[in-house]
Amino acid sequence: MHIETLKIFCDLVETKSFSKTAKLNYLTQSAVSQQIKQLEERFEKRLVERGVLTLRPTDAGEAFYKGCRDILDRYYQLEKLMTAESDVVAGSVKVSAIYSIGLHELAPFVKQFLRDFPNISLHVEYARANRIFDDVCSNMTDLGLVAAPVKGRRLLSMTPIYADRMVFTCHPKHPLAAKASVKAADLQDHPMVGFENDIPTRKLIDRELRKRGVKPDVVMEFDNVETLKGAVEINHGFSILPLPSVLREVASGTLVVKEIKDLHIIRPIYLMHRKDKIFPPAAQKFLDELNNSIRKLGPEEEKRGVVPVNAESLVDI
Repeated sequence: MHIETLKIFCDLVETKSFSKTAKLNYLTQSAVSQQIKQLEERFEKRLVERGVLTLRPTDAGEAFYKGCRDILDRYYQLEKLMTAESDVVAGSVKVSAIYSIGLHELAPFVKQFLRDFPNISLHVEYARANRIFDDVCSNMTDLGLVAAPVKGRRLLSMTPIYADRMVFTCHPKHPLAAKASVKAADLQDHPMVGFENDIPTRKLIDRELRKRGVKPDVVMEFDNVETLKGAVEINHGFSILPLPSVLREVASGTLVVKEIKDLHIIRPIYLMHRKDKIFPPAAQKFLDELNNSIRKLGPEEEKRGVVPVNAESLVDI
């Protein structure tokens, strides 16, 4: 019996899905099904109950899962020990991030990481926050990066690592683009393009606007920053966006950004993983290097809108 087979079984129990397990292990669904069948034939016991909409381990499967999980955790710890004195770290890492973080804030770090550790296979996926929560909980991904989460889950360790400055963003011909400064009250009279209302960043913006008695006219909603920027670039309305996400457009002259004089929104970025996660060496190296880069945040990063986390920036989760 191979260690990979034990991992596949654990992934199946944790994701409750043959398709997700197949994706996680770069296999077909039929290959996953065949491996589970071989385990059941070996032990002459049914290990999982396959329902129409649900999948759960049998009593025997639950016992086997706990044993497999223990073996895998011990294996990863042994792997760390055996590679601790080696200069070469290999393996794979899966990271899920919301679009604005993955495309703009994480990208420079990822490029440097791949140059420094060419033997590590790094997979970065962009997704909505709710999908990232689910994937981290089910071990579909090693690490998740989300913004301004409004609540946590018992399984997850969530750590604020830095924050973004949110800025007023508009087309160069927008009526407010020529103003020397913008106040929160000015936003009341102009159409707004926003994130969809269930996205944590939108909830954070709405909360801060309500505190100042401002209820903007939201004419369009999108689930990712790239589509949202496109709508602002064709002058469908202003938006409030993380500064790092719009620097390229500001430099090319397609967007204008301004600080809102009486509205300073700081969006905290959280790193999350399962509390019981035993990181393989490659994933641990990624986590260590990311933490090192965050500790080095300085004036140059602050100019780009990436700022250290402080007490005022945190939200209850």
